[in-house]
Amino acid sequence: MLKEINLKEVGSVEASIAITDMEIDNAKLEGITVLKLLHGYGSHGSGGIILKEVRKELSYLKKQKKIKDFFNGEKWNIFDKEVIEILSRDKSIVGDSDLNRRNPGITIVVL
Repeated sequence: MLKEINLKEVGSVEASIAITDMEIDNAKLEGITVLKLLHGYGSHGSGGIILKEVRKELSYLKKQKKIKDFFNGEKWNIFDKEVIEILSRDKSIVGDSDLNRRNPGITIVVL
């Protein structure tokens, strides 16, 4: 199951990181397998820093084994080996609106 988290309207990097951490914990409790973080890509000035810092936090969480993996939205397509594995485990994700759109404004988190 995929859960979408909108960080674009949060306003600050610190709040975005805190929400990301909280949503990862909540998603695990709910049995969610994948989070889609909507952070933008910097076209309006603030998305770029949120993107950069949230991905830095995700890298740390991966090293701590709190998440399995994460990847950029550009990779979120049915021709990627890792994405195919995710989709084969959970068919409900196939209908995601960003799948195959190569959206740089999202990050996919595998729990």
